[in-house]
Amino acid sequence: MGGYLVRPIDFGADIVVHSATKWIGGHGTTIGGVVIDAGKFHWKKSGKFPGITSPSEGYHGLVFWDTFGPLSFAVKVRTELLRDIGPALNPFGAFLILQGLETLSLRGQRHSENALALAKWLEKQPQVTWVSYLGLESHESHTLAKQLLRPDTFGGMLSFGVKGGAVAGSTLVDNLRLASQLANVGDAKTLVIHPATTTHAQLNEEEQKDSGVTPDLIRVSVGIEAISDIIADFEAALATVAKTVV
Repeated sequence: MGGYLVRPIDFGADIVVHSATKWIGGHGTTIGGVVIDAGKFHWKKSGKFPGITSPSEGYHGLVFWDTFGPLSFAVKVRTELLRDIGPALNPFGAFLILQGLETLSLRGQRHSENALALAKWLEKQPQVTWVSYLGLESHESHTLAKQLLRPDTFGGMLSFGVKGGAVAGSTLVDNLRLASQLANVGDAKTLVIHPATTTHAQLNEEEQKDSGVTPDLIRVSVGIEAISDIIADFEAALATVAKTVV
């Protein structure tokens, strides 16, 4: 969640990559990313990164490690990869991401609060067979999440299963009115998708299973709308599923 939920470098990560398209931008308006170098990895000692420890043909034989030391990766990304591959943000896209960054902490907290409330509500619904959310004690990684994540904050992503398999899952998504059926995540609005019939539709059943996709799986990126509105939307959609499928 753009550094709001967890700070990987504090736990030993050397390189952190964020999709700014998601939580940082926060409104699904532009595409971008962030690469963060902790500046503490010994690239030469590992012996696995000749692109950093050997002369660079593109910079007149410059050896990044000899000149920049632990900051070599960040400099190489900025000077070589950005120049040669061209993943540069357009000015307006950069503006949108910076504007979204200003409210990341506010949105991050609201995303987490809403996701926890929705997850607890879903657990009580007879049409729901299972719910997976880090904030629930039933989640296998709940204890670990409490150690690594911001206190009492577990993010805005959850998934659950609905009785009736793929038909019920697709019907549920089609009958949501507040939530949008989109493949993106991290938007200010609630986003829902049924992977088995959308993002993973080209895979056969065995391939879907191997990738963690089951026929009943619903993925939700919980937004910052009023939680009462979000719950009402899912309640109405589940009621439709109960009448027409289950």
